[in-house]
Amino acid sequence: MNGILLVMVSVAFVFAGWHQLIWVPAGDAAAPMELLSKAMIDAAGGAVDLAIGLVGVMTLFMGLMKVAEAGGMLRIVARLIRPLMVRLFPEVPSEHPAMGAMILNLSANALGLGNAATPFGIRAMQELEKLNSRPGTATNAMVQFLAINTSSVTLLPTGVIALRAAAGSMDPAAILPTTLCATIGSTTVAILAAKLYSRFSPAPPPLDPTEIAHKENNDTSDFNEAESPYPLWVSLIAMACLAGLVPLAILYGQAISPWIIPGLMVFFLGFGAARRVPVYETMVEGGREGFQVALRIIPYMVVILVAVGMLRASGALDLLVGFLGQFTTPLGLPAEALPMALLRPLSGSGAYAVLASLIQDPAIGPDSYTGVLISTLQGSTETTFYVLAVYFGAVQVKRIRHAMAAALTADLAGVIFTVIACLFLLAG
Repeated sequence: MNGILLVMVSVAFVFAGWHQLIWVPAGDAAAPMELLSKAMIDAAGGAVDLAIGLVGVMTLFMGLMKVAEAGGMLRIVARLIRPLMVRLFPEVPSEHPAMGAMILNLSANALGLGNAATPFGIRAMQELEKLNSRPGTATNAMVQFLAINTSSVTLLPTGVIALRAAAGSMDPAAILPTTLCATIGSTTVAILAAKLYSRFSPAPPPLDPTEIAHKENNDTSDFNEAESPYPLWVSLIAMACLAGLVPLAILYGQAISPWIIPGLMVFFLGFGAARRVPVYETMVEGGREGFQVALRIIPYMVVILVAVGMLRASGALDLLVGFLGQFTTPLGLPAEALPMALLRPLSGSGAYAVLASLIQDPAIGPDSYTGVLISTLQGSTETTFYVLAVYFGAVQVKRIRHAMAAALTADLAGVIFTVIACLFLLAG
């Protein structure tokens, strides 16, 4: 992200400087460099205003998710998907700690618990490395696990819903149907891409079973509950219900979405109460974490929105977007959404800041086609380069093989399925 920021600021400065050199004063028109300076100050103030407006709704949704987490919803989802995971990762022993960590990671992502997903993901990579006969080289299981992560298996994009509510959306949860369709499509492509690309990238030879037993970590206490799956028929019914939500979301998404936020609150509080969770205290505790998250993102929003504001004021962003937009707009990806689509794989906080800026723009708004599209992009895609850097860095893997290609393929699929889902939603 350091290089990206430097490029953005440098390009904006050069463009504005060139316009300043050839500028001819006319009446009260401001000079290009004056416009650049004003844009920087306005963007910094606007970023803080956006973050402050986000505090309340972030506190609410983080509180609800804390109740769900305390009630054991993460473990329930983990037990449901375990039979599928065993088939997706046949090279990982079913009782190995790596399997439990991967299941918990993907379950946390599905529920929008990003803070919980990252520690589980790092633990999963550490355990997968113990099955790696060539340290420093990614195994097929590692690549597939990261490809699925970068495709962002998200069922409840609570952060984006909160942001849309803060932006004054009349229907903040309208992105749930589109996110569901987009994330299922991108995840499917991620799995297929990882399998396909592995044929063109030699994999380390499998370990001997005795060597696997020697390298296993016997401490599996953190994952015992995840290692007790539901019967296969229960998982199949759950998967069928999830798949059935796709046509239901496309056909009746607009009618259902106004019920989602009140329904989620009643469901999570009822679930917590049924599991004997002190819902009030737990929700307050989670809300306190949400409050801190909203405040922590202020510096990130200031930095990226100032850089984007400089690009806009200099004219460089308009030039790039205008060029690419003539090709993407007929396909359902408006020029206004391009900065979001381009930045999402590179910087999660940066894309979040751009999303906040765009849906606050009166010319776009959160409930327009473009507003729903960019909100879905944020909720159904992941910060690819961050995920690859953190997870591979945690186990000192330098040869990532086909991981980057599979992840970027999933990113592209995420954009395509997002456009398709949003077009269907508007058509409905």
